[in-house]
Amino acid sequence: MQTSPAATRQAPRPARTDVDPTPPPPAPAVPPAPTTPPTGRRFGLPTATALVMGNIIGGGIFMIPAAVAPHGTVSLLAFAVLTVGAVTLALVFGRLARRDPRTGGPYIYAREAFGDFAGFLAAWSYWITTWVSNAALAVAAVGYLDVLWPLGSSTGLTLACALAVQWLPALANLAGTRYVGAVQLVSTVLKFVALMVVSVAGLSAFDPANLGPFDATGEGWLGGTTAAAAILLFSYLGVESAAMSAGQVRDPERNVGRASVLGTAGAAMVYLLGTLAVFGTVAHERLIHSTAPFSDAVNTVFGGSWGGTAVAVAALVSMTGALNGWTLLSAQAPCAAAKDGLFPAVFAVERRGVPVVGVLVGATLASLLTVLNFASGAKSAFDTLVLVTTFTATVPYLLSTAAQLSRLLRGDRTRVAPARLARDLVLALGAFAFSAWLAVGSGWAAICQGTLFLLAGVLVHTVRTVRRR
Repeated sequence: MQTSPAATRQAPRPARTDVDPTPPPPAPAVPPAPTTPPTGRRFGLPTATALVMGNIIGGGIFMIPAAVAPHGTVSLLAFAVLTVGAVTLALVFGRLARRDPRTGGPYIYAREAFGDFAGFLAAWSYWITTWVSNAALAVAAVGYLDVLWPLGSSTGLTLACALAVQWLPALANLAGTRYVGAVQLVSTVLKFVALMVVSVAGLSAFDPANLGPFDATGEGWLGGTTAAAAILLFSYLGVESAAMSAGQVRDPERNVGRASVLGTAGAAMVYLLGTLAVFGTVAHERLIHSTAPFSDAVNTVFGGSWGGTAVAVAALVSMTGALNGWTLLSAQAPCAAAKDGLFPAVFAVERRGVPVVGVLVGATLASLLTVLNFASGAKSAFDTLVLVTTFTATVPYLLSTAAQLSRLLRGDRTRVAPARLARDLVLALGAFAFSAWLAVGSGWAAICQGTLFLLAGVLVHTVRTVRRR
């Protein structure tokens, strides 16, 4: 439970060396949201870990090996660098959630440190990221569904399947946190097992001759690592999932940090082993032009042509789990902001521990974007929009890590051991640098267009502020 500032002043504690270096926060102007959902079952550590891992691993893993193959095996070095950065960011989110275990994650941390505007900006940018990403996941899922059940050239049937893929996870969310957790846990376990089976089988047939050159582009190890990392950066979004849903996690002060690190490390292991297995079973020249690298790897190891079907099933399970988790997150940020008066109050309505209006609005916006994509046929515009959301996702990351830096630097340094303070500062600085790298990796065009989304949020915040006053 969260202790109120008044209770903290009534019972001062002696100085310790194992506590957070910052003093208790002042009482906010608006009463904080409750730390526990009024109804619904809370997530334990396994489900919270599955939420993080399931949201990180979407459909991108099935194309990653072919995407980074042109850069050579230097891509494996990029994996290592990115994993360290992602785990560092997960550790920072764990420390922030231990101090303030309310639902809303980055929104809560940004508002507490820098005020209403920063909090609104974090919630707004994260909200845009979630429902646009859901539309992209649904479109990608239909592509894999076509392998199992040929849809032909019927635009209407394809669109109907894409909408069904979006609304089934939304209905699971509306049923309550118990069903959200069950779907997330089952889907994560299934896709983890499937991908690990493929990875182990591929590693057992590993042939170093298939790896190709270390630096295939001739850019040098540093240039090759950076170029490969720019492709892989987008695959690590989702490390904040447990912090965003902290109010639904049992014992969030302990479990949010653990789930963030375990989920990120588990996803990184799947990424690395899967990519290494494909690198070692599919010849480099063939892998560069592959449109289904995991299918090629399965066919090489086991023979036959059933790899496409197996990978399609694994991909559908993977993306269904990701949609389930991201649907929940699409409602958490506006819900937390609505409880503080920064979003319309209707977003704060909850049933069975789930913000029902946020789920419905997010699913509706994602559906409209999907219909627009199929109606216009502007796939390139849709891909550009998805890339923009990668930039908008980094805004809450930067604000959260900056909030942690602010707390550390303005804290009472006499209450913490210097070694611990130095460690936390290094983690926060590393997470901030990693978040900035994510933003730059999205590309300058995405940064410029993403800034327009943020400016639209500024207009919304201005109108909302005037109405509140």
